[in-house]
Amino acid sequence: MAGTTLDTGALNSFERAARRTMVQLKLAQQFGYELTIPTPVIVEAWRGRKRSARIAALLEACIIEPLLPDLARVGSHGRSERSNRSRCGRHGIGRSTRRSSFTADVADLDRLRSIP
Repeated sequence: MAGTTLDTGALNSFERAARRTMVQLKLAQQFGYELTIPTPVIVEAWRGRKRSARIAALLEACIIEPLLPDLARVGSHGRSERSNRSRCGRHGIGRSTRRSSFTADVADLDRLRSIP
């Protein structure tokens, strides 16, 4: 089944009910895509505020992908900055499962193309 992996930016924009994000998620639902959220994304996006209730509801409808050691190594490949390692790990999960990545920061994906 086709699927999409959501990153922290996607969860944050969902929390704000950003129009573009809501449209994209509605389309994914209509096409029957499985939505995947890597565990590091939840850690980064969760704030515990009232708006996190929106994220909690989304989590119920998604597959939560664990960060396994092999993917954690992909995330640290050639990256020294913590945020870059985290981004690599999140998108590494999407790559390992052949899912598209839904990000609010397209430049992230451009930076990660060099990773084997």
